[in-house]
Amino acid sequence: MRFLLDDEQRAFAHSLDALLTAADTPSAVRSWGAGDHTAGRALWSRIADAGVFALAVPEAYEGVGPLPVELAVAFVELGRHAVPGPLVETVAAPALLTEPGLAKRFLPGLASGETIATVAATNGSYPLEDSYALDGDAATTLLALDGGGLRLAPGHGPVRTSIDPARRLTRPAPGGELLATGPQVTAAAAHSLTWARLATAAQALGVGLTLLDRTVAYVKQRSQFGVPIGSFQAVKHRLADAKVALEFARPLLFGAALTMDPADVAAAKVTACEAAYTTARTALQLHGAIGYTAEYDLSLWLTKARALRTAWGTPGECREMVLK
Repeated sequence: MRFLLDDEQRAFAHSLDALLTAADTPSAVRSWGAGDHTAGRALWSRIADAGVFALAVPEAYEGVGPLPVELAVAFVELGRHAVPGPLVETVAAPALLTEPGLAKRFLPGLASGETIATVAATNGSYPLEDSYALDGDAATTLLALDGGGLRLAPGHGPVRTSIDPARRLTRPAPGGELLATGPQVTAAAAHSLTWARLATAAQALGVGLTLLDRTVAYVKQRSQFGVPIGSFQAVKHRLADAKVALEFARPLLFGAALTMDPADVAAAKVTACEAAYTTARTALQLHGAIGYTAEYDLSLWLTKARALRTAWGTPGECREMVLK
């Protein structure tokens, strides 16, 4: 089955690509990883103005959604450019805040980009990175799932680094305002997890596509024995395997966006993230020693591919969801 984007969706992708290309994203990523959020927040505002966060917010609360297919289109481009920040968490938050009072209070800010949300869980509701919240030091709203309730954390603990320097992890501070409790929170958490996994899958696909593009360009330039290494059959095979893996993930991603079935989304997530990780390993090998240097821009995508592989569910957890 083929999933082809329509003209409007392709135009949306092209406009985001142009916006992010002009924004010097690698510089913003490095500043974000160092704790300077100025450039990242400016980029966040531009992404919000393009309507990306509004795709996850219902029209009743100043959004245009929910539109999961368009959200997947957008997150592929965000992954292509390695945009930093709690992007996934911000589009997953609306599914936690469906109660009318909470929706009216939080969702307009999420749609406009004025609110940067992140999420943590300490009760197993989410398969997060040891209950850490991503970029809690940059978020304006830190949501914590704890003991069957959803609360607004009053702050966060020390920032801890991850394998991707631009993914800064924090634990939510205890206490804070209790926003919701009861079985509805558990149901909302499951729905939010589906949105998060869809966005992560799309982001990973974009990361993998950029890694492939940069590696193809590099092997055409790097020479060995007087010829470009891209002419070697073994190199072609590695790149072809990466291309096939990424192209196989694409229809799973958009098929899952159409159904929003948790098992379909889990399948898309594990396939896209494994494809990106495989492509990262190929990119690192074919770049050689330069691929290991943090100063080289390739590292921004290499580390992100590794981090996204286990974000919002490990490959094993996603496969278990598929097999249920």
